Formats: sequence, structure tokens, C-alpha cells
Amino acid sequence: MVTDEVAAFGRARVAVTTAFAAHGLIAAAWVVRIPQIKEHLGLGEGSMGVALLGAPVGVVAAVRFAGRIVARWGSRATTIAAGTAAAASLVPIGLAWNLGALVFALLLFGAAMGLMDVAMNAQGVAVERGYGRPLMSGLHGWYSIGTLAAALAGSGVAYLGVPVPLHLAAAAAALAALIAVGCRGLLDRSADVLHEQRPRLPEDHGPDGRDPGGHGPGARTAAPSSRWMLAMLGVIGLCSFVGEGAMADWSAIYLREYLGTDPGFAGLGYAGCAVAMTAGRFGGDRVVARFGPVPVLRTGSLVAALGLGCGLLSGQPAVAVAGFTLFGLGIAVVAPVTFSAAGNLPGVPAAAGISRVTGVGYLGLLGGPPVIGFVAQGVGLTWALAVPVGLVGLIVLLAPATAAAAAAADR
Repeated sequence: MVTDEVAAFGRARVAVTTAFAAHGLIAAAWVVRIPQIKEHLGLGEGSMGVALLGAPVGVVAAVRFAGRIVARWGSRATTIAAGTAAAASLVPIGLAWNLGALVFALLLFGAAMGLMDVAMNAQGVAVERGYGRPLMSGLHGWYSIGTLAAALAGSGVAYLGVPVPLHLAAAAAALAALIAVGCRGLLDRSADVLHEQRPRLPEDHGPDGRDPGGHGPGARTAAPSSRWMLAMLGVIGLCSFVGEGAMADWSAIYLREYLGTDPGFAGLGYAGCAVAMTAGRFGGDRVVARFGPVPVLRTGSLVAALGLGCGLLSGQPAVAVAGFTLFGLGIAVVAPVTFSAAGNLPGVPAAAGISRVTGVGYLGLLGGPPVIGFVAQGVGLTWALAVPVGLVGLIVLLAPATAAAAAAADR
């Protein structure tokens, strides 16, 4: 029995790693074709900006219901179904004939991606608990590898002149097959149930062992302390995602327009951030296992804040790129540790906790870059990019909320 259980968790680890990689592959499969889509539809910058809001809006809308969906169908079925739907949604993106069709396609794409995000993270938490040690950072590293691989592949087919509809249809078929085959080993509903039966806080129960809502021993409600920690975890996620969005959308503009670099050098800012973040995630599990989530988040946040702050103050392109790179390294494990903590809070079902934190975090990813732009109009982009510096500094104060991940691993 023990051997069978070990084998099941081994298969599940491979399967959930595949899910994270597939999520990254799907996320980036269409991004490199944005210029061709924009040109084909004859959209201006403003119209294209409106269209690009479709995906994050779909994500934020979907994660509000993700906890209930996972509770009803299980993280395994939801991951596979949502992943297949996300892959399939690449087809209407490639076939969009006007702005409205593109917005609708991206809304569907974002909703499926958001639902898959919550479900696969819930599955990842269950696998992590089975192993009894941190795994989430490495899983998120495979997501980063997936985005890089899809970007390179997309650039290659674009260079060869492959039509966008054909490219995205082929990607959809290949990625749907990858999910169907590679995710079969995910843990089934019984693992979800076992995962939810972890120790609860005393205030979760009445004197008779029933929960305060009277739903019996199987029902679970969030204790006030857990709800408070969940709110802090959401803020941590928001602080991290604002920084990620700022690096993606504004680092190249800062290097090009404010420091006068050539276009090739300007791209090194985000490239350095992305590579450092990927490397940090693959090494993050061992560091978290050795030192604990709170010290790691505090140290990483300080590295990110000091690196980006010094890079902005220097006014030197090479130092700025180094600052962007240190920022990516410093925040690399924030999202994995935060999701793990949200999935391990006493009195909160894993998927429900992760969906709430994801929802708040994606609000930062959605709203952060425009806010940076508005601030930049008033005080300049250099000072506007100081906003992520302050936000990651806030993570230093809120990091104790992630201690739930370490406590759960010891139970």
C-alpha cells in the first residue's frame, strides 16, 4: 500500500509538472503573433490595448468561481478540462475577424487559463503535502520554461511565415494532446478529500465537533485568523504581480526612452528579470525547505527592492539591467510560496484559498502597469517604477502570513 501511494505521488508530480509547463506554453503561444494579429485586423494601439484587456479580465472573472468548481469536480478533472479549453481557445484567437471577436476570444482564453491556474495550484499543493517538502517553486519554474519555449517556437514559425490561424490551430491540437496524455497521473478526488482533512483551528468547531454552520464534520469554514492571513496573502500576491507587470510592460520603455539605449539593449531588462526569476524558482524549493518561507520572502524582497532601487537611481543602462535582474531573482519564489500558504490555511479549502489570492494578485497584474503609466505622466517613469520598490518592501512586513505553508508541511 505504501509503495502504491509513493508511486501515485510520483506520477502525480510528473503530471502536475506537465500541467504547469502546458499552462506556460498556452499562455505564450499567441503572444509573439500579436503584431500580425494587430496588422491583420487593422487595429490601432488604443484598440489593441482594449483587446489585450480581455485575457486578464477573463482570468479575474473566472477565479472568483474557481474554488466552487474545483470543490464540485475536483482539481484533477478541472485542470484537464480547463487546460483543454484553454488550448482550444487559441483557435478563435487566430480566426478573429474584428475587435469584438478578438475580445471575446481573449475573454474565453483568460477564463480557461484562470480556472486551470487555480486547479493546478491546488493539485500542486496536494502533491507537495504528499512529499512533505516544498515543491511549488519548481512547478512555477516549469511554467516559466513553458512560456520561454512557446515564445521561441512562435518566433520561429513567424519567421517562416506560417499563417497565424494555422500556427495557433496546430498549437491548440498539440497542447490539448499534451494535457490529455501528460496529466492523466494527477491525483483523483480522494486526494482532494484527504488534502482537505488537515487539522483545523479550534475556533472552526463548536463543542460537539460540528462546524459553527451546522453542516457536520465534513464541512469547513474559515476561522477569523485564517481569513485575515488570506487577506494578507492576497496583498503579497498583488505586490508581486504589480512588479512583474511593470517589468514586462515598462522596463524596455525605460531603457529605450529614458536612458537612450538601442532597441536590442532595451529588451535585456525584462529578459534579465525573466531568466533570473526562472532560475530562482528552480532553486527556490531547497532554499525554502532549509530556511523557511518567511526568511526567504523577506530576504528576496529586500534584494528585489534594493536591486531595482539602486538600478533606477544610477541612471546607467548596465546597472539598470542588473537592477531588473535582481528584482526578478528577489521575487521569484513569492508567488509559489504564497499559493502554497493559501492552499494550506486551516479552515480554508485549498482551491478556495488559492482562488482568492489569485484573484487579488491578478488585479495587480491587470491594474499595475496602467497605474505605473499614470504616475509616470506626473512624475516621470523613473519615479513611477519606484512603486514596485515600495510594494516589495511591504512584502517584508507581510511575509509571516506565509508561515502557514511551513506549518502545514510539519503536520
